[in-house]
Order: sequence, then C-alpha cells, then structure tokens
Amino acid sequence: MALENVLEDKELGRLLIKVNPRARHMTFRTREDAIHISIPLGVTLAEVKNALEELRPRLRVARQKCNRPLIDLDFRIDAEYFKLSLVSGQGERFLSRSELGTMRIICPPGANFADEQLQAWLRKVIEEALRRNAKIVLPPVLYAFSQVYNLPYQGVKITSSGSRWGSCSARGNINLSYYLMLLPKHLIDYVLLHELVHTREMNHGERFWALLDELTEGKALALRKELKEYRTEF
Repeated sequence: MALENVLEDKELGRLLIKVNPRARHMTFRTREDAIHISIPLGVTLAEVKNALEELRPRLRVARQKCNRPLIDLDFRIDAEYFKLSLVSGQGERFLSRSELGTMRIICPPGANFADEQLQAWLRKVIEEALRRNAKIVLPPVLYAFSQVYNLPYQGVKITSSGSRWGSCSARGNINLSYYLMLLPKHLIDYVLLHELVHTREMNHGERFWALLDELTEGKALALRKELKEYRTEF
C-alpha cells in the first residue's frame, strides 16, 4: 500500500489513510475534514476495510457529531411529536419552558452560541426533553401495536442510542432511542413495528420482511429506505 491513500465512503465521507512506521495498531480519528486512519507497515487495504466495517456504527455516530448544526436562534425542531424553538429574551440567564410535545428556550441577549460549553449544555437540555417526551409517547403506541397485531413483548426501555433507532433482545425486551421523537409519525410507527416483528422473527430473513410488509401495507422496504434519510441526534 502507498504511504498515503484517500478513499471516499458513501456514508462516512473522506477517509485519509496514512502508513505510520512506528504504529503498532490501526487508529481511527474522526475530524471535520475526514476520518484519519493511521496504520502500521504491512497492513493491507483489505484489512483496513474490514476494520472499517467493524467500526462503522461508532464512526457513523462520531461523524454525525462533527457535522452537527449550531444551536442558536435560527435552530428549530419541527417534528410530529416534538417542536423546539429558541427566542431572545431580556434576562441574564437561559430559561427553558416545556410541556408535552413542545419546548421553548429563552436566551439572554448577546449569548455566545459559538461557545462549546454552551452548545453542550443546550444539547443536554434538549436531549432530556426528548427523553421525557419519548417515555410518555412511545410506550403506549408500542403497546397498542402489540395488542392489535398479537406481538407480545417483555418490556420497553427508552435509551439514548445514537447508533440505532431501536432493538429487540431474544427475550423480547425492546429498546427505543429517544431520537425517534425527531422522526415523522409514519417512520416512528415503522420502527416500532420493526422491533415488534423481531419478537417473532429474530433475524432479517424472508419471513421477517414478509410479516413486516404485511403490517405496513406492502411498504416495508420503501419505509426502510426513507428512514435512511434521517439520522439519530441533531
């Protein structure tokens, strides 16, 4: 392999691969311009690609964080079950007002939205609001689908997962990311049905897709494709 290589990944963007004679292991660092990959001498491109696939879920999340929009007075969330706005106020402190489905953050004049600590605090406040709303909204919808389609599950937990919208264990315990609250209603329904079908089919084989297709009026694959246009986090 050449000492330096540049690859383009459809999902992760630019990959900069550099041979480091002193390195003992491959390292992956996600930066704004690219994912920088440092490799020891003798490592092949095939080995780099294999490692990339193993780390893809984590790298995807890291890449999303690098591409996050700035949360400022122009930032909005306008989803089906959650709406957020930031407005300028007269006080010296930030204030948040929230009720089911909506949140308003009142910002002091002259707030420095470029400050990393402020951005981290704003994200934490919004994420907690998403979590609270998800705990109220999602479990009843999941239960209703379970009853209608006779797909019982053991329990449901709301998580902060940034790598997947939902999951189902072999014991029938379902995890749902609170980032589902950022999706349109029909995609939330799709994810919930997807996990419920896993209580009967614990893989993505033909029977799984046949049942999910039946529950989504023949739209399972189209909904899966549409879901890929969205991302967890914000």
